[in-house]
Amino acid sequence: MARLRSLLWPTTFFLGGFAGIYLDRQLHLNSKITAKTNIIDISKDSNHAAGVVTSTPADQIMKFGFPSYENIKSRDDYVLSYNRVHRTANWVVEHLTKEKLHQRNADRSESSFVEDPSVPELFRSTNKDYAKSGFDRGHLAAARNHAHSQGAMKDTFYLSNMSPQVGEGFNRGFWNKLEQHARSLAKVCPDVYVFTGPLYLPRSESDGKKYVKYQVIGKNNVAVPTHFFKIILGDRRKDNKDTKLEVQAFLIPNKSIPDDTPLHAFMVPLESIEKASGLLFLDKISRSAIKQGRLST
Repeated sequence: MARLRSLLWPTTFFLGGFAGIYLDRQLHLNSKITAKTNIIDISKDSNHAAGVVTSTPADQIMKFGFPSYENIKSRDDYVLSYNRVHRTANWVVEHLTKEKLHQRNADRSESSFVEDPSVPELFRSTNKDYAKSGFDRGHLAAARNHAHSQGAMKDTFYLSNMSPQVGEGFNRGFWNKLEQHARSLAKVCPDVYVFTGPLYLPRSESDGKKYVKYQVIGKNNVAVPTHFFKIILGDRRKDNKDTKLEVQAFLIPNKSIPDDTPLHAFMVPLESIEKASGLLFLDKISRSAIKQGRLST
């Protein structure tokens, strides 16, 4: 019997490992399906009966693909992936148009920073975490980008859409200037897509080795990013279907930046942000269809 068990053990181990790999792949596949079904709406009217899929706002926002599929949350005006360890988003995607930006139907004073009820309480950030921390509750999807309705602006005040940002010289300075730049591009591009998120980058120390170090704040240990990225895509194909998509990518340190610093000082290749973040952007389109650099206004 002992000999039989010794002969069967490798087979059992192999099958168990195979089953584990299969299960892992299935869970990964299911997570992608779950993420997608959160933002895809099959109309229940006559269109559905005819087999026609009705597009939702989130379909339009994510038309170029998901950078990742972790804890996807879809709002009416933006989509994000939430990181339960860092207590902030991995990325946020917005779709800006000139028509929406011209509408000013929201009052910022009527919106308040609130916990995101869609995040399990164990993994949330709270206002108490930010209190007296020395950091601002920095918007990833900018409030001003969604002033066309009070509801849309209110959605940007969920703490899941915030990251700890240096206030003076960053959130209230360079970062604000970059947000304004994205809005200005919507005046000349029919469609502008904005991808934003935090980064935690390594740096060399006195011993010659590299370390990833970042501060955490509050009882819930909300991670303070070392850097932020913002990718702005201008789509002029409504005006000229043969034109290329124009992309600007910015990687900015989370620190006070002098007011006279030009935006292009922090412009980097899109691939640099992908490598640093582990995210893949614009995977539904060929890189040959993208022109990187300054967007003409």
